Amino acid sequence: MEMSGEYKIPAPREEVWAALNDPEVLQKSIPGAESVTKTADDEFEAVAKAKVGPVSARFKGKVKLTDIDPPNGYTISGEGNGGAAGFAKGSAKVTLTEADGGTLLAYTVNAQVGGKLAQIGQRFIDSTASRMSQEFFDNFSQLAGGSRVEPAASETPELINEMEHGIPGKSPDYDAISPTGVPMMPDEEAGMSLSPWVWGPLVIIALILLLWFIGF
Repeated sequence: MEMSGEYKIPAPREEVWAALNDPEVLQKSIPGAESVTKTADDEFEAVAKAKVGPVSARFKGKVKLTDIDPPNGYTISGEGNGGAAGFAKGSAKVTLTEADGGTLLAYTVNAQVGGKLAQIGQRFIDSTASRMSQEFFDNFSQLAGGSRVEPAASETPELINEMEHGIPGKSPDYDAISPTGVPMMPDEEAGMSLSPWVWGPLVIIALILLLWFIGF
């Protein structure tokens, strides 16, 4: 799966960069995140519960930052194996550039899943990825010192519509999530599943984009 987009955040680039490296901000921005812990300058550990279609799982693992270039951006990457639930791996490139009245955050995500997660269907992944990435950026924008995030003017109307309303003609099952690049535990250990985390990537991841972080 590949996914990319641009968002204008109404805050200075230095503040946006600081927020992207603040575990507390990331945890509050990512729906479903139980914890986000910075273990090193270039590593985060995160825990989240989520439901991907019929598959409930607990996501737990590490993501690593590379190509770090303050305050211009970095690359987020990770990989995990969840046994029966499946596996996920991928990366997200995040760049920050100054824009009129704020900062333009651009991301490109590449991710792959297997096992039960891969059998769920692309429609769940696509629609959830769009919705959760928008939710992440809305939350992050407010915490980074601005108001609601705005999709970049350079985006096409179709892309903006997908980000705000989901993929046209695809299921709006917002309990499903794009799998993250971290290990997963099966339903019995997960308990009740919550709305996922996008770090989405990042996030995202920012990431989705930081359990979503890694984008998927």
